[in-house]
Amino acid sequence: MMAQPPLPQRQIPDGGRTLTLEVVRDRRLKAAAHFRLEQDTIRVRVPSHLSVDQVERVLDDIVARVIKQRQRARKQNDIDLDQRAHDLNRLYFDGELRWHTIRWVSNMQRRLGSCSAGGTTDGDIRISDSIRTWPAYVVDYILAHELAHRKYPDHSPAFWAYLARYPHTERARGFIEGVAYAQGQDPESMI
Repeated sequence: MMAQPPLPQRQIPDGGRTLTLEVVRDRRLKAAAHFRLEQDTIRVRVPSHLSVDQVERVLDDIVARVIKQRQRARKQNDIDLDQRAHDLNRLYFDGELRWHTIRWVSNMQRRLGSCSAGGTTDGDIRISDSIRTWPAYVVDYILAHELAHRKYPDHSPAFWAYLARYPHTERARGFIEGVAYAQGQDPESMI
């Protein structure tokens, strides 16, 4: 079997940023390509038997889907919430965290916030609008919590140590525990 030519990286413009497209051939894949968006890199695995033209068609489809979803998310971005997140990032996380969009949502009934990882929505942060009237230090804690997930996607000890850079963490967690108690919920399931 003849070796396929290497697949070059590409740079894709994305609303003021540049995404890098990394493609590798995978002998384990038989039919479908798989991709994951991580930060500013789309990592694609394609079946090794595909021709260069077939790979190009697959990549065109994946790139179009990613760009369409990211454009849609940017239209929903909340500028004030985004600025607040940038301020927290600068003050407590040395400006090292990156995300795609951040917005208030009305469909989160039990959770206070979420941060997506991978896929076309990588880096999209959603904050429940049910907390808009909560004290600023609690809202900022929820923002800091979701931002910290950009570095640590789980609730590992490293995550909690990193999040502790936000100085009102324990106070905000106490507030959330009080709300959860009043609602008969587990506070850990809220964030």
